[in-house]
Amino acid sequence: MRGKYELDNRKYVIGGIAIGIILIYLVRLFTLQLLSEDYKRNADSNAFMRRIQYPARGAISDRNGKLLVYNQPAYDLMVVMVEQRGVDTLDLCQSLGIGVDWYERRMNEIKDPIRNPGYSPYTQQLFMSQLSTEEFSRFQEKLFLFPGFYIQKRSIRQYSYPYAAHILGDVGEVGPSDIERDEYYRSGDYIGKLGVERAYETQLRGEKGSEILLRDARGRIKGRYQDGKYDVAPVPGKNLTLTLDIRLQALGERLMKGKIGSIVAIEPETGEVLCMVSSPTYDPRQMVGRQRGKSHARLSADPMKPLLNRAISGRYPPGSTFKTSQGLTFLQEGIISPTGTSYPCTHGFHFGRLTVGCHAHPSPLTLVPAIATSCNGYFCWGLYHMLSNRKKYSTVQEAMTRWKDYMVSMGFGYRLGIDLPGEDRGMIPNAAYYDKAYRRSWNGVTVISIAIGQGEVGLTPLQIANLGATIANRGYYVTPHVVKGIQGEQIDTAFLVKHRTMVSPSNYEWAVQGMRAAVTGGTCRAANSAMYEVCGKTGTAENRGHDHSVFMGFAPKDNPKIAIAVYVENGGFGAVYGVPIGALMMEQYINGGLSDASEARAREFEERTINYGNQIR
Repeated sequence: MRGKYELDNRKYVIGGIAIGIILIYLVRLFTLQLLSEDYKRNADSNAFMRRIQYPARGAISDRNGKLLVYNQPAYDLMVVMVEQRGVDTLDLCQSLGIGVDWYERRMNEIKDPIRNPGYSPYTQQLFMSQLSTEEFSRFQEKLFLFPGFYIQKRSIRQYSYPYAAHILGDVGEVGPSDIERDEYYRSGDYIGKLGVERAYETQLRGEKGSEILLRDARGRIKGRYQDGKYDVAPVPGKNLTLTLDIRLQALGERLMKGKIGSIVAIEPETGEVLCMVSSPTYDPRQMVGRQRGKSHARLSADPMKPLLNRAISGRYPPGSTFKTSQGLTFLQEGIISPTGTSYPCTHGFHFGRLTVGCHAHPSPLTLVPAIATSCNGYFCWGLYHMLSNRKKYSTVQEAMTRWKDYMVSMGFGYRLGIDLPGEDRGMIPNAAYYDKAYRRSWNGVTVISIAIGQGEVGLTPLQIANLGATIANRGYYVTPHVVKGIQGEQIDTAFLVKHRTMVSPSNYEWAVQGMRAAVTGGTCRAANSAMYEVCGKTGTAENRGHDHSVFMGFAPKDNPKIAIAVYVENGGFGAVYGVPIGALMMEQYINGGLSDASEARAREFEERTINYGNQIR
């Protein structure tokens, strides 16, 4: 009896196990067939092929309607891995002009789930990108010999001019991080890598479409499923209009040829960037098609760093252009009065053993002639008296914090927020910085070099140009931006707001007078024009080798149309390179071109290069 009882129990156990296995299989089949998209996709791929329809990327034009970037047809070669078995590899490679090693390496990359997230052998994968029309035509004739390979029509960017590479940017193939960050992309897609192409990627890229094609039992395409009833048309990307004036940009790049540095020009009233030159630069047409990888590697290895956008990523001592911000701060804080305060400058600022040198000019000076002659002594004494004033500030730290607040209100020390990637914040030191550096044992003399734009102060050329725009506007700036309009969209309201500084408009008039005097009889005389009133300020930023040549200015004095900063590394005095280059740029924009005499001068500066062994020629 006992044996029979155990046998009956065993029967139930075995039966239960069998039922459990059946239930597991049923659940798994239910999951695969009804819940799993992968199974459905793989099953559908036997009868259908879903082909992505890529949208046309938005075109880019300058402020005057000149087309800068457009599209040209190109073709990608796609492969479905489960269908390409039995392909004559050698014939395929010869037809495409590639080596067998390249073919095998590419196939391994496609099947690598790390390098190609979301890989499926049943869906199209990018094998070779951006075949030209000629390459496509030759290969199309033999395509039937290579089952599993398909042609996908795409487009590549083309550039109308060899200018503005740092602003326009370029387009390249997505990486794993791009795919992980945005489900819109899949392996083989393209994305903006730099400049406007990256900053406005979502507007430029458009929306993908798709078409469903029928296949027979041998995988051959038989036509569109239900005459395209379920196809989705792509939505083209939106066109962009830039604030850029391409003629002004072209002149700037000519003038900076053979030099390291930057030119930034802004329309003061709107914050629109009229030109942004970073030198050395490169032709954006080098970054098109399959040559992009080699071009990028070559430019990356160049010690002159042509890929670096110095206009927004370069941090420089602003030199004497910074003195305008100091004078404005001292005025607003009541440290000086515009006509009643004068400071001596006997070839510089002297305090104990410390001397900050200066060039020969009359002494003592009030504010306007101090700006005009770029007097070091005046602004050093002004900062010393501000940081040492214990009637207004209880400690040097409190005074320094107040000084820093003025600088930040003028757009220094933080990113301005331009609509381009890679902007540097610059450097404005604060009390905590000096407390740490000097263990709280410091005073106005210790940090006196910041009064003349040296020491720890660092600005980008964009920030220097924005200072010019702020003075031109008598106390406010609009966030600089490079996109003027987006097709079908309103511009970001952040680019319409007026950012007012802590200085009153009436005090800005004194800075304007000083900058005008610098042009009529001071350090910027080479910028003077009989056609309009120019206001300017030179800078000679100290450097281990030759000093940097800097100019900041705007024109006309009233109702200004352009504010500009020119920064030439190792260019010497501001009047050597900065001022004449700035003058030519302002004439080009205000008059719509250069006179014959100015054009001859422009050719002279185009040919005048700098030997970066610290010898100017």
